[in-house]
Amino acid sequence: MAVLDLVLCVEPPFRYHVFDARWSETEEAALMDNGSGDAYSVVFSPDGAYARGFDHESSMSPYGNEFGHTWPGMFDGLPEEFHELMDESAFADEDGRRLVTTCFWRRTEDAAWSCGPVKDATDDGAEDLFELLADPRPEVYLTFAEEYFERALDLEAVRHVYALMPLTEYVVTSLNPERRLADLTDEIAEIGYPRG
Repeated sequence: MAVLDLVLCVEPPFRYHVFDARWSETEEAALMDNGSGDAYSVVFSPDGAYARGFDHESSMSPYGNEFGHTWPGMFDGLPEEFHELMDESAFADEDGRRLVTTCFWRRTEDAAWSCGPVKDATDDGAEDLFELLADPRPEVYLTFAEEYFERALDLEAVRHVYALMPLTEYVVTSLNPERRLADLTDEIAEIGYPRG
């Protein structure tokens, strides 16, 4: 999705999905920002994966209480190897308030995802935030992108990228006639997408 957004959108601030294969020396990160206050991040490391989402309209938002506290139980049980990510400044506002309404993790050796024992979590926003990421069908991305970027897309080109096949000039121009493969080289490398 990050590669498709890169091809479809020239201006980085308006891209919905981003992937940083160089988040740190040992981590990669998938990031989403819808430009309306909702966001998620999934950080992948040798220890596993840590995900947090923020739905700005959720009653679980830290802005929903006078002290700006994280919802009770959100990080209970979070393995120590992910504690640093819990306080990552990129996932907080300018006052250091953690922007999180949902959080889950999975260590490399775990058989399933885990989350804290959050009470009364009726509107954490997780379903809407992660819906596109959790659905592996290119057709779902196509429907999203045609609405978000306001342009018709070539499903075969979307399928090509979803299959992680190396980008070609034809695929790039099929998605966006204004883009050229040579202009995307550095950003494709940042994403870590396979190159031909």
